[in-house]
Formats: sequence, C-alpha cells, structure tokens
Amino acid sequence: MTARGTAGADASPNIVLTGFMGSGKSAVARAVAERLGRPLVDMDDAIARRAGMSIPDIFSRQGEGAFRRLERALCEELAAPAGRVIATGGGALVDPSNRDLLARGGHLICLDGDPEELLRRVGDGLGRPMLRPDGPAGSADDAEARFRALWRERRPAYADIPYHVDTTVRSQEEVVDAVIALAAAEPISWRVSTPTGAYRVYLMAGGLERLGDELRARDAGARGYSGGNVVVVSDENVWPLHGERLMAGLRRAGLAPREVVLPAGERFKTLATVSDLYERFIDAGQAGGSAHAEGHSPSAGLDRGGAVLALGGGVITDMAGFAAATYMRGVPLVPVPTSLLAMVDASVGGKVAVDHPRGKNLIGAFVEPLMVMLDPTVLDTLPEVERLAGLAEIIKAGVIADPELFAAFEKGSAADLRWLVARALQVKIDVVQEDPYEQGRRMVLNLGHTFAHALEVLEDFGLHHGLAVSIGMAAAAHLGVIRGHCSTETRDRIIAVLQAQGLPTRYGAHPPETIYRAMAADKKRRAGRLRFIVPRAIGDVVIDPDVPEADVLAALGAIAGSDT
Repeated sequence: MTARGTAGADASPNIVLTGFMGSGKSAVARAVAERLGRPLVDMDDAIARRAGMSIPDIFSRQGEGAFRRLERALCEELAAPAGRVIATGGGALVDPSNRDLLARGGHLICLDGDPEELLRRVGDGLGRPMLRPDGPAGSADDAEARFRALWRERRPAYADIPYHVDTTVRSQEEVVDAVIALAAAEPISWRVSTPTGAYRVYLMAGGLERLGDELRARDAGARGYSGGNVVVVSDENVWPLHGERLMAGLRRAGLAPREVVLPAGERFKTLATVSDLYERFIDAGQAGGSAHAEGHSPSAGLDRGGAVLALGGGVITDMAGFAAATYMRGVPLVPVPTSLLAMVDASVGGKVAVDHPRGKNLIGAFVEPLMVMLDPTVLDTLPEVERLAGLAEIIKAGVIADPELFAAFEKGSAADLRWLVARALQVKIDVVQEDPYEQGRRMVLNLGHTFAHALEVLEDFGLHHGLAVSIGMAAAAHLGVIRGHCSTETRDRIIAVLQAQGLPTRYGAHPPETIYRAMAADKKRRAGRLRFIVPRAIGDVVIDPDVPEADVLAALGAIAGSDT
C-alpha cells in the first residue's frame, strides 16, 4: 500500500475514488490525502507490490481473472472505515460486490469526464492493459475503438456509484476541492428499489450545487435521460431563494437549464397550471433558448431525453411531477424539495398529483424519479409554519414505525433536522419499497390523512397540509381508542407530542357532520367505504377498513373546538 499520514485509530469514513481511465483517480487521491493528512491507498500500486510485477505483466502472464481476484481480496481488506483515501482501478467497482464492500466503510465518489477529454488524456493507451491489442477489451482495430467500447460497457456501473464529480473542465485543484467538500458534507444516500428498477435519494449539504454532476453521470439513458434539455420548475417564493444556486451548479456541469417560475400556493395546483406547464415545456429551447421563446416546435423543446427538475415544496413536487409524468407520455423527473414537509413526504415514493375542487390529489399518477436531491441547507430559510408542517410528518413517521424517533420528541432531543429527515425518510423508503403502488402496507403512510384532506377541502386548500395532518393524527388517535385499537395512554402521548411542538390538534371551523361529508371524495375509499389508519402503539398502526359513521363522528367530536 502507498500511505501518507497515520491511520491510528481513525474510524472515520474512507474517501473512495473511482472512475474511467483518464479521470485522474490516482493524482486526485494523492492530493486529497496530502491535503487532509490521511493515509493513501492506491489499489493498483498495492496489487503490483504484492504480486511482485506490474499491472500489465499480471494481465499478460496470469490473465485478467487473476488480477480481479487480487483486486477483490484488497477490497475485502479495505472495507472497514479507517479514514483512508482510496484510489481504485478503473474496473474495480464495476463489480457490484466490490462496490458493496467499499461502500461499507466510506463514500464512493466517481470522477467523471466527457469521453473525448478522457481519450485525449489517455493518449495512445498502449501502456494500459485494457487497451492493448491483446488485452481483454477485445479485438478492435485500435486503442481508440477499444477505449470507446470499454467506456460504453462500464458507463452503467459508474452511474450506479453514489456520488460524482465531473472533471471535464475543472482543474485538478478544483476537483480536489469538490471531493473534499463532498466528503465533508457527510452525505447520505439511499437506493430505492422499485418493480422496474431503482433510483437514488440524496441527503447532502450543498446538494443544489452538486446536482449537475449527479445528473451528468446519468446521461447514458438512465430512466430515459440522455443529456437533453433540463427544465427547472419552481415558484415565485422559492426561486429567489434557491434558484440561482441550482442553476449555477447545473451550468458548471455543462448543462443549459431553463427555468419556469409559477405562482405559489396550493390553489394553483390544478390541471390548468399543468396545461400551462406543457406549453412551457414545448417552448423550452436548446442552449440559447428560453421557456418563453417564440415558436412551438416540439423538436426545439423538452423531449424524452431531457428532464424536469422540481424545485420547491410539496405543491411544486406534486404538480411538476404530474406534468413530467404525462408530457410526451413521461419525461425523467428529479424532485428537489425545499421544504421540510416535501423532503419527508412528497419527494419519495413516486406519487404525483393535482387537486380537484371536490378533492385533494384526485388526479394523479405514479412515476419513478430519475433521482431525488435533498439539500438540508435550504431549510435555513424555512418559515416557521413550514417547519411546523414538516415536523407533523416526521412525528407521523415515528408513530407509524420508529419509536426511537418519536421518543426523541418526547425527550426534547429532536433538534437536529438532518437526523430527523434521515429517520423519517428511512420509514417512508422501507414502506414504499414493500408496497410501491399503495395496494396494502403503503396505506399506513396515510395516518391522519383522511381527516386532513377533508379539512383542506373545506378550507379551500387554505389550511396547510402539514397542519391538517397534525389535526388528522389527533383525530386518528381518538378513533384508535374508540375502535379499541390503542390505549388512552398511546392517544395522549401522540397528542402531547404534537402540542409540545406547537402543532394544532383541534378543529372548530366546521361541525363533525360537515367534515364527514367532505370525506366522500377521498381517494382512499374502496367499494364506497372509508378506510382509516389508526395507531395501536407507538411504532405500530393498523388499517381499519370499515369504520361506522358514528365512530368517525365521535372522533371528530373529540377534536372539536380550538387549541388553547
């Protein structure tokens, strides 16, 4: 092993750099290790030392299989976190088992680059065993053809690496800065499995600036994206706060994004607004154009090879997502939620929708996103009502399946928003992976929602969804006691936690009978019957499929009035 610094008892995450030949893995890893004073491991150097011969000699004398076995053994040794900076060979993490091994102990970062630039850096490539005429890349006529064939072969594996830094136009110093900043952000990512594939959800500080690199890494046709137009949909409240940060990162990655800024508010979450979005997508021209450009040629606008980025709260996430799911029968979607509520609710699970005057989210679809980017730094500008609304959904996650999360609120130790988001997201991801299309288990995520949606309709969507969910959870807790599913102690704990956070637990604007009638259009009805999710204990809820009207009215009566 090539080492710099002293590992000591450091158990911090490793920084693992990988990428195609020419991306600068070894040089960048060396500079990162020197800058941070960390031990450096160059895997190719370590393998050559152990074998007592160069990498080309291992390939020519023993074959690629022998080299890959040595590589796998070294990955097993390096799996534990030890504060190392590790440079892998270009093919080391093509093997998913090696990716899994090194991911256990650190952050996997892929150094990307435009293939033409990487080819220029590689030169004739004859010193690289994968490009030699007698090498394992095949019998193509020249090194350039073998380079391009190997690039195409490895692109899907590189795209599956969690984190990316594009090196095409950055200097080595800028790449080193980007790698160090990424590792310092302590990113978290989840791979969400779906019936048709998978997508990644990122939680990382500075994610707005880094989204361009992650998007570029998926321009090989993942989820239909092939490097085409990028349209950012936002609203007039969010755009001035975060729009330029996102756009600057996209441009730095070589993209030419166009923005569409909509009026803010739930009352605009309608088919009429979606129809306007379609027009904007058609008008979203190539580089140099704009969302307001003259002409309506579909070839000049957003196409299936492009992507829609939804920058905003739940309204924008739902509405831009629905537009993306239905425009040209579907274009790739990237939710970039900017509210606490959207981060833990609308961003994950692929449910997109718009409202109808007779019901919330009545017109919608399921869509698998290309990826999801959550940047906790955007929460610094969050209004108090948005913070409260998000806390309601996080408390809901604790009631559904995370007693430790709920207990943190009871103990008064739930102050770290990043930790809260991560815990709540884990609950939702676990549920949606089990039931992606809401045919069974996923219905538990609707705890309090049947009540909440009725209140929102009665308030003409003027009541914030998160606050309505808080009231709905209180009603569901009362219903749990009435139906014999939970104890009064469980009910009281739920209501006490909501009230301690300053969340509403009562509603007096309309009588119970009116609220009950407003539930008639709830999309969770089956065979004309309402189903309610009610708690059994903290961390355990049940679907009650046939609740008598009298019991619902009793629960609504229990929350009648106003919080004092």
